[in-house]
Amino acid sequence: MRRLLICAAALAVAATSLPTLAEAQGRGRQDQQRQQEEEAAKKRKRDAEWGNRQSPLPQLRNAGPCPFVKTLYDAARYIEFKDGREASANVGFTGEIQGISAGCEYKDDEPIELAMEVLFELGRGPQAEGRSKTFRYWVAVTDRNRSVLAKEYFSLPVTFKEGEDRTFVRENLNRIVIPRAEMTTSGSNFEVLIGFDVTPQMAAFNREGKRFRLNVGAPTETAQTGTAPPQ
Repeated sequence: MRRLLICAAALAVAATSLPTLAEAQGRGRQDQQRQQEEEAAKKRKRDAEWGNRQSPLPQLRNAGPCPFVKTLYDAARYIEFKDGREASANVGFTGEIQGISAGCEYKDDEPIELAMEVLFELGRGPQAEGRSKTFRYWVAVTDRNRSVLAKEYFSLPVTFKEGEDRTFVRENLNRIVIPRAEMTTSGSNFEVLIGFDVTPQMAAFNREGKRFRLNVGAPTETAQTGTAPPQ
């Protein structure tokens, strides 16, 4: 930028010794230069607010597409039932995966590095004991043929505030590494799945499409105290 400013100053000095037409041309070039600088400043501001600096992995362009990231339907929700009875009055702690965002990078023969942000909505039903609960969830990497290549479990401890029946938590998983057999192996050959560590009854409940609201069974005044998800 400093070099551009020096060039603009030199043009202005030269223009003083030229005829009127040259002066007009010089002013036109200066105006164009200022416009370019203003546009560049606006672009830097936009990048700072919305650009890749907020992306988990901004440095490189990928050699191909990223792996497909999704929630496994059978494990997308966690609902405890007291004594195993599926009724709204028997709901204990609950959880639901509300959203996933992900980004990746890879080049040449390097492995894929993937980062994820997961939004959990967690609830406390009428049969929940206490205000603290450690949920467990997993992340698995599969190949195109659905074979599980790797799977890891994570703990998500949550404490509900007094009178609170639900809360939102964002989890950041910043470095999931997926080796590639060769340079031509693209991210589209892989899937990354995420889900709660559920019981067979919970998985069947989810698979059949049944559901209760996370705050079901709670008193009305309590239900209204739940926190909103962070923006």
